[in-house]
Amino acid sequence: MSGIPLTPEQGLSEPTPPPISDEQVNIEDIEIRLLLEAIYQLYGYDFRSYSKASLRRRVLHRLGMSGLPSIMAMTDRVLRDQAFFVTLLNDLTVNVTEMFRDPEFYRAFREEVVPVLKTFPFIKIWHAGCSTGEEIYSMAILLEEEGLYERAMLYATDIDKNVLAAAKKGIYSYAAIKVYSDNYRRAGGKASLADYYTAKYDGVIMDQRLKRNIVFADHDLATDQVFGEMNVIVCRNVLIYFDRDLQQRVFKLFRESLDMGGYLCLGTKESLRFSGCAEHFEPVVGDLRIFRKRQLMKREIR
Repeated sequence: MSGIPLTPEQGLSEPTPPPISDEQVNIEDIEIRLLLEAIYQLYGYDFRSYSKASLRRRVLHRLGMSGLPSIMAMTDRVLRDQAFFVTLLNDLTVNVTEMFRDPEFYRAFREEVVPVLKTFPFIKIWHAGCSTGEEIYSMAILLEEEGLYERAMLYATDIDKNVLAAAKKGIYSYAAIKVYSDNYRRAGGKASLADYYTAKYDGVIMDQRLKRNIVFADHDLATDQVFGEMNVIVCRNVLIYFDRDLQQRVFKLFRESLDMGGYLCLGTKESLRFSGCAEHFEPVVGDLRIFRKRQLMKREIR
């Protein structure tokens, strides 16, 4: 064997790739901002105030899957290919959900919020960021079992029209239903989840009676305005994907959309602490992020 040393190209191990420079990161950040601006200008979806780290991961993931050479090339394709934009939209919108997700939340809602709702002649509930509908059907089932559904109107909104269409259908897989049934039991369900769906389409379809008082509508928390006078707003595990300024905008929107004494339900990783309107709410079940809008004294109102 020759005593001539091997070069890295001749060795058995792969050469270490060069580290990503700060300049490259900055260029990618600029390209991502241009991509988001293009999406907003052409399609009306506003992701410009979403968490930058989260968006970056999703954009780079789609870039790698697409085989395109750069984010700018992906921007060009988004502008010219609506089908590709829909694919990217599914990456950018977070649709991680399940029926009776976090069962302890629904159990606490039954115990702490439902007794108050029973004193109301009519109930309006807004699920902001409803995704594919699992949580809105969970609330419908809970209200049905508590004798409140007939006097309730539920509004299910999302930025993504595709997931709204799926939510309206209410069709879920058998595998998912097994998980949902366990969640339902742990959430204090009073019957069997099977009472609320029919086996169909190689899966299950939610009972039509659960849909009769649900209104599905597209609504963008980043740009749209106050959504009625609600008794309850449920927006769980959505705000964690927004930056601080957008979070404050949405909290103000929720405050203005809630009747006095109305309830705001957030995800366990979300907080009112830096919302800019924390003084307007009091905790009902603090660790499960159930709050109630409180009556402010005149001297407190700014």
